[in-house]
Amino acid sequence: MKLGIIGLPNVGKSTLFNAITKACAQVANYPFCTISPNLGVVIVPDKRLDFLEELYKPKRKLHAAVEFVDIAGLVKGASRGEGLGNQFLDHIRKTVATVHVIRCFEDKNISHVMGDIDPLRDIDIIETELILADIESISKKLERLEKAAKFNDKQILEEKHLAIKIKNYLDRGNPARTLELDFHEKTILKDFFLITAKPVLYVCNISEKDLPATENKYTEIVKENSKKNHSQAITICSKIEAELSELSENDQKTLLKDLGLKESALSRLIKSGYDLLGLATFFTAGEDEVKAWTIKKGVLAPQAAGVIHSDFERGFIRAEVMNFDDLFRLGSPKAVKDAGLLKSEGKEYLVKDGDIIEFRFNV
Repeated sequence: MKLGIIGLPNVGKSTLFNAITKACAQVANYPFCTISPNLGVVIVPDKRLDFLEELYKPKRKLHAAVEFVDIAGLVKGASRGEGLGNQFLDHIRKTVATVHVIRCFEDKNISHVMGDIDPLRDIDIIETELILADIESISKKLERLEKAAKFNDKQILEEKHLAIKIKNYLDRGNPARTLELDFHEKTILKDFFLITAKPVLYVCNISEKDLPATENKYTEIVKENSKKNHSQAITICSKIEAELSELSENDQKTLLKDLGLKESALSRLIKSGYDLLGLATFFTAGEDEVKAWTIKKGVLAPQAAGVIHSDFERGFIRAEVMNFDDLFRLGSPKAVKDAGLLKSEGKEYLVKDGDIIEFRFNV
């Protein structure tokens, strides 16, 4: 899963990136300090995996992972190449969702590229540039479809019809993700690679002075706007998260407690990302390793097996399944089996979050 961190310059993007990846992306009080995208892979925190490690005593433990891309600040005119915009827009297209960081704090020592704090204006600037980029992209797509449509191919005609529908919607200033489409149209849309079709998670960056409260007059505006925009919003303090990233696990817990916070921004950010994208986790466990795997909710057992290896899906026979909650409650795989909670499932089984699965296959 690759998430692109976007926003105007000087809103706290790189500070957040540094905090959650413990990387060394440059942070400076001037626009375009991030000239090329910074990449960082972080593990997905999951206490269930820690329990499995303790129980199975494997040779290794493997978390699921999320890749974050810190994309340099966009500005008004980015769709026309302003502020090195074109190359940054290309980087966004390669992500599955965007994390849009919005400045929701006042600090006279940190300049704002627009002069003052106005979250809705900042959101609109970024959204407008992405819509304009998509209009250009869909217009080029339409030109190619127009030429191909003369062959009267059904698929080409369906794509052309959808492209016209989307372009008209974008022309009215709407992001593609808010357009109501049926399942077939959504399937076609994936091949258009539109930026505004991607899910968006708004991250309200607040000052440490606001803590332990996680709301202020600016965050309330953003969260209300996100409901209208088919998106989600969370609040973080990137400065505090940067401090947490330098501490040991025990010291992190102490600081979080002192601040009145239950968990780090990384945990909340990943949880929100999983929810936004409709993702779930299943596990494989044994003496060699325990591992977390990320899948789409509603995936059938053979497709989940294919996440591990294509041979598992191709030669799928059955899945031996127990759920983590049952294992945690009963304490051992044997106890789960004795309780009749170890199930043998076939090709129509819908994998659930927290399932621990051993796949049987033959190729």
